[in-house]
Amino acid sequence: MGFWLELIASGLITGGIYALVAIGLNLQYGLMRIMNISHGEFLMLGAYLTWLAHTFAGVNPLAFLPVVALALFGAGLLVYRLCFRRIARTSPAVELIEARSLLVGFGLMYLVQNAAYLVWGADLRGYSFLAEPVEIMGARFTGNRLAAFGFAVAASLFLIAVLRWTLVGKAVRAMMQSPAGAQLVGIDTAVLHPVVFGAGLALAGVAGGLLSMVYEITPAMGEPYTVTALIVITLGGLGSAAGCLAGGLLLGVVEALGMHFTSPSLKMLLSYAVFIAVLLARPKGLFAR
Repeated sequence: MGFWLELIASGLITGGIYALVAIGLNLQYGLMRIMNISHGEFLMLGAYLTWLAHTFAGVNPLAFLPVVALALFGAGLLVYRLCFRRIARTSPAVELIEARSLLVGFGLMYLVQNAAYLVWGADLRGYSFLAEPVEIMGARFTGNRLAAFGFAVAASLFLIAVLRWTLVGKAVRAMMQSPAGAQLVGIDTAVLHPVVFGAGLALAGVAGGLLSMVYEITPAMGEPYTVTALIVITLGGLGSAAGCLAGGLLLGVVEALGMHFTSPSLKMLLSYAVFIAVLLARPKGLFAR
């Protein structure tokens, strides 16, 4: 029983991080159809900021997460203004926004990644935090993994609550359902777009800070999480934060079970198999309504 609990919980812990990354990207793509393929690079920046604060200033990584969120939110406002605002305003069709933002995102991904290589080098970086084992019902986990899971799920639930029960959240959902109708009732897209884009990068930065507590970090760490986020968005449905949370947890459990019964080297193969199966069976996502 302890073995199965440990296996399932390990998948849920990983899935919580997947969900947090995917929700941030889903906000950007679901609202503005901006395909920010560089999303994972800002997760990497959040990880390095947390590593720097803990290694050189002794700051508690969990206490530093709000600072990371604010820093990445500010970076998101700047990136949107410099890279994506003109695309969103001048593209006459959704398809053009997606195509142009995809190209810009690729350039931004390599720009941020290579800048990180210049600043920090290619060496693996890491630190020890809450690494003591914790036993729960016969299963053993490290404290940092449990903390990362708890904070990731709490941040995801907080955003879901904001989208569902606040005026800003209703405005975001209205924009996702009908951009033209939302503008007709007075929703200011010029303000909402950069704020939502910044919020997406803030969530990525928080996910990176949580990952830095558990794994060693490198400038190339963000790219796989962008791909995984796209898979989770496909599972959960475009524009659905709750679907992303459920899809991320589901994907984490599928990967954990699959790697145990097959091989750890087949992790991405399992993810892509789930991705293709959902695209064929439910193109709008497992949890889309």
